[in-house]
Amino acid sequence: MKRTLMTAAAACALTLGMAGCASLGMTDEAMVPASVDEGAVAAAIPTAADATAADATAFVATAETRLAALSEEAARIQWTRATNITHDTMWLESRVNAEYTELQVELANGAARFNDVEVPADVRRKLNLLRLGIVLPAPNRPGAAAELAEITTRLDSTYSVGKFEYQGRQITLDEASALLATTRDPAEARALYEGWRTISPVMAPDYARMVAIANEGAAELGFADTGAMWRAGYDMEPDAFAAETDRLWEQVKPFYENLHCYVRSRLNERYGDAVQPDHGPIRADLVGNMWSQQWGNIYDVVAPATGGASSYDLTERLVASGYDARRMVETGEGFYVSMGLAELPDTFWERSQITRPRDREVVCHASAWDLDNLEDIRIKMCTEVNAEDFYTVHHELGTTTTSAPTRISPSCSRTGRTTASTRPSVTLSACPP
Repeated sequence: MKRTLMTAAAACALTLGMAGCASLGMTDEAMVPASVDEGAVAAAIPTAADATAADATAFVATAETRLAALSEEAARIQWTRATNITHDTMWLESRVNAEYTELQVELANGAARFNDVEVPADVRRKLNLLRLGIVLPAPNRPGAAAELAEITTRLDSTYSVGKFEYQGRQITLDEASALLATTRDPAEARALYEGWRTISPVMAPDYARMVAIANEGAAELGFADTGAMWRAGYDMEPDAFAAETDRLWEQVKPFYENLHCYVRSRLNERYGDAVQPDHGPIRADLVGNMWSQQWGNIYDVVAPATGGASSYDLTERLVASGYDARRMVETGEGFYVSMGLAELPDTFWERSQITRPRDREVVCHASAWDLDNLEDIRIKMCTEVNAEDFYTVHHELGTTTTSAPTRISPSCSRTGRTTASTRPSVTLSACPP
């Protein structure tokens, strides 16, 4: 996992009665006003001491309407930037993201006035979502939301258009990832892994500033920092959530350590002590994934000596059967149709980005979008004919039926993490020595 950091997940979940929480738009267009007198709305919110359940219900209804009025415009601008990264589309997205963040912060503070009011369960859930659903809150001071939006758009665009020189030519992340997945040459793996990380150092100041602004915004909402705000969204106190996470990790840790050490031993057998010692961390570029977060691409290297061979190679079968990107998506559609779901609308095929365009810079990270909460559903991918993208197509098509447009953070995405590190020998776990 996928839009930009200015997520509208809270607004999406507010509309509980909708089928498929999507781009935050209301299903009844008549409910969306042409304009909203924001000053009048703010003045109408009672103080905490005077607030009632009826006030809370009215506040939530107004919040839903205001979010719906802005959400589709934001979604379409975000799609435009993601599928055509230029100075102008980045400017447009920064503006609408700033506007959306300011609205979210205003509504979050308004929702907090009802913290001690007895309200129906559905209203309480919506109020909590308004308070906790902002991924990166901006502080309530002039210019903060605009600065945060500019930074996050710039980070995402820098990451998406990043290229580095490899064997005399400039290559993209998806090209580098495909090469890293298949190479068994440690020198080539290192060059690809470290080469991709040459695009990230320029992002460090922006990232640090983004964290500082978001922490300031979280503090205004009553949290220690942004991390505490994120941890508060699981029906327990932030510290309790952290403790539960630690408890669950301790349960799975022995298995992971054994798996880690087994993989390390197989890599040592393949490459020798000079490349991968039989103790300490796994050299991160050897696991076949640009973010060292999954090891499936090197199964041929680490599979058990007996009884572990796969019966087929899906990539080879797709290529041999003449699959192209569109057929990959059509096969995914067929899977869901076989389960009784409707076929994709014609607009899906007309408006989706299924392959990387040749004439412009785009965000290739796979994501699913529902732009109007009606039927304008799309996916955005730079699909290659291989097993990983075949699985990804099925994942994204499943997402189009149930969730909002995926907003991908350049700092933490579904298939990878941005890092300024250029050292491939990164500790992947606290593996026994």
